[in-house]
Parts: sequence; C-alpha cells; structure tokens
Amino acid sequence: MNIQPLLNALDLQEDAARALAEDLRTQIDELQGRLREAETHLEHLAITRKTVTGLADRLPAQTSSPDLPEQGLSGIRCSSSVWPTGSSVG
Repeated sequence: MNIQPLLNALDLQEDAARALAEDLRTQIDELQGRLREAETHLEHLAITRKTVTGLADRLPAQTSSPDLPEQGLSGIRCSSSVWPTGSSVG
C-alpha cells in the first residue's frame, strides 16, 4: 500500500494550518497594539474628566455657560488614532 498521497495531503493541510496560525498571531499582535492605544486614550480621558471636574468645583456657580457652544462636547472631533478619522466622540 502506497501512503505517499496521504502524506502529501497531510503536508498540505499542515502548511495551511501553519499559515493560518501565523496570520492569527499577526492579527493578535495588531489588536494588542490597538488595545493598548485605546486603553491609553481611556486613561487620558479619565484624567481630563478628573481635571475638568476639579476645576469646575473651584468656579463660582453659574446658571448657564455662555462660553460653551450649545452643542456641548458632541461637536468636538477626536484626533487620536483610536477613532477613525472624522468620527465624533460625542
């Protein structure tokens, strides 16, 4: 009995599985980098929130904020690489 064709088929399947595993490793590395960027961005936003609320506590109470646009923060665009270009944060 000649098992060479079977071994050849196994070789092809092993090569395909290796290529898939390598591709998945590459995707995981890219996703880990994006996750680190998103977590850093989130930390920066938390620091900003803490700073803004700390400063707001020091300001005298006002009934309205004439310095802020009516749309609030929804019109602010994020320039971080975490958000797609042109996406709104709010």
